[in-house]
Amino acid sequence: MKLLLEIEDEKADFILELLKNFKFVKAKTLSPYKADIFSNLKQSIEEYNQVKEGKTKLISVKELLDEL
Repeated sequence: MKLLLEIEDEKADFILELLKNFKFVKAKTLSPYKADIFSNLKQSIEEYNQVKEGKTKLISVKELLDEL
């Protein structure tokens, strides 16, 4: 299982050191760029799920162009 954790900067070193002490855990940090990609992807998936559940309505390209 893979997990993505968001940790405050001042606590990150402590948490990483703690996780490294477990032989069954592999921990590595993400670059800010990769973290941003994951964040945007997560947001996109949440928005897709809202549309799929009917909580959000999509507009057509025609409706979008008419607004301009």
